[in-house]
Amino acid sequence: MTELLAVITITMLAVVSPGPDFAMVTRNSLLLSRRAGVLTALGIGAGVCIHVAYTILGIGLVIRQSILLFSILKLGGAAYLVWLGFKMLRAKPAGSLEKVDVPPLSDLGALRTGFFTNALNPKTTVFIVSLFMQVVGATTPLSVQIGYGAFIATTHILWFALVALFFSSGAVRIRLLRLRHWIDRVFGALLVGFGVLLASTSVTRS
Repeated sequence: MTELLAVITITMLAVVSPGPDFAMVTRNSLLLSRRAGVLTALGIGAGVCIHVAYTILGIGLVIRQSILLFSILKLGGAAYLVWLGFKMLRAKPAGSLEKVDVPPLSDLGALRTGFFTNALNPKTTVFIVSLFMQVVGATTPLSVQIGYGAFIATTHILWFALVALFFSSGAVRIRLLRLRHWIDRVFGALLVGFGVLLASTSVTRS
C-alpha cells in the first residue's frame, strides 16, 4: 500500500508540472482543435508506455548507468524540441479569426506529435526510471509493475485530455485566438528553451 501511494503521489506531481507535453497539448488545442489536443494527449500516453516498457525490461538501468547513452538520448530529444519550436516561431499574424495561419495537422500527425514529444523527452526517462528503481521494490510482481505503468500512462492521458478540453473551450479559445501567432511564438520559444536546457544539461554531465 505504501508503494502504491508513493507511485500515485509522485506520478500526479510529475504529470501536472509544466513541460514540453503541456506546451504541445495547449498549443494544438488552442490553435487547431479540441480533437487535435486530445489526440496529442493520447500520443503522449503512448510515449509513456515506451518509457515504462524499456524500464521494466531492464534497459532503463542501462540508460541510467551509461552517461554516453543518456547524453545521446538527451541531445536527440533536445534537437526534436528545438526543431518543433523553430517551426512555431515562424508563425505569422493572420488578418481575421477565420484565417488561422497554422499548418493543418491530421489525426495521425497529432498522435505522432504527442508521441515523439514524450518519447524523446529525457525528463520522462528520468522520472519513470527513477520511480521504478527507487520506489517500486525488486520483489514487486511483474503484473503489478505493468499495472503501475498503465496507471502512469492513463494519468498522463487524462490530465492532458483535460488540458485540451479547457484550452479548446469556446470562451477561452475565442479570446486567445486573436493572439494565435503570438501563442505559437511563445510556445515555440518555450520548446526551444526546453531543448536548449536539456542539451546544456547533457553537455554538463558529459
